[in-house]
Amino acid sequence: MQAEIVVLPGDGIGPEVTQAAVRVLREVGERYGHRFITRQHLIGGAAIDATGEPLPAATLDACRKADAVLLGAVGGPKWSDPQAKVRPEQGLLAIRKALGLYANLRPVKPHPAALGASPIKPHLLNGVDLLVVRELTGGIYFGDKTRSGDTASDLCTYTVAEIERVVRRACELARQRRSHVTSVDKANVLETSRLWRETATRIVRDEFPDITLEHQLVDSMAMHLLAKPREYDVIVTENMFGDILTDEASMLAGSLGLLPSASLGEGRVGLYEPIHGSAPDIAGRGIANPYATILSVAMLLRHSLGLEDEAKCVELAVSRALDDGQFTGDLAGGRPAIGTDAAAAAVIRQLQIECHAVVMRD
Repeated sequence: MQAEIVVLPGDGIGPEVTQAAVRVLREVGERYGHRFITRQHLIGGAAIDATGEPLPAATLDACRKADAVLLGAVGGPKWSDPQAKVRPEQGLLAIRKALGLYANLRPVKPHPAALGASPIKPHLLNGVDLLVVRELTGGIYFGDKTRSGDTASDLCTYTVAEIERVVRRACELARQRRSHVTSVDKANVLETSRLWRETATRIVRDEFPDITLEHQLVDSMAMHLLAKPREYDVIVTENMFGDILTDEASMLAGSLGLLPSASLGEGRVGLYEPIHGSAPDIAGRGIANPYATILSVAMLLRHSLGLEDEAKCVELAVSRALDDGQFTGDLAGGRPAIGTDAAAAAVIRQLQIECHAVVMRD
């Protein structure tokens, strides 16, 4: 296979973790006989500095033509003024909208070797394996905004079609897992949530009778996610609730540095990125955790390129590296820590073994 992948390093630690992930991607290509062509483009603060825009037209054009997009992170203190008319995060919102990426997938499966890094008691984390599906292009983030004197407003709007498509995607994914979907809303207060609940109920009843559906209010879900995370399989929710809950869920894994994500639409192209931010305080020091970005490459291989064996190979290689005690500073907890390049090298060392093991099992 030949595939073209746009790499958007972005800001802060973004260039470091994407460079590490591209090393792993190239190693996978060599071992499986694929040709992955990577091309870098600007987004976020780096793009603002170079062009005055957070998402230059050249970047968007390249992403539309690519098979997949790998993103690092955007933002940092240099561009953090909330009053600024142009901000790095606008580039991220714009690319999601322009590519029609409406479903953000964030898997959470704590690794046994990293349980000690989580503030949650380890006995609550054993066996946790959940997937949050966040609606990505609607809701309050994209609604009309006003500011006048002492008053401000942000409009939250959803259409039936927007809800239907993300609930369908969640149900399709649940069929590949444990066939249980939890839909999260605030239907006791918000009209958009009442529409969400009605639509989710109808879609599951009419199109996915094999799926078990439950509803949770977002405030109770925030509690249950930490108190009994093993009970959840696929969680689907709207944009802002999903943003908040997935950051909370990251604590189950012990570190943001272990959690990948995929943003998908109806077509083949997807946007893959770690859920962590740009971490400007450690940028340029070579100590950032690249595992989430490497695991995002695994999701890229699976969802955009249809390369399931290769995706499993990368996931197993990361798991084996952690089993071997290859911890970056955010995971070390007083144990010896390795840097970004060493973590990528640890994964690459495991690839030959794991690629062979995956092929043999299949």
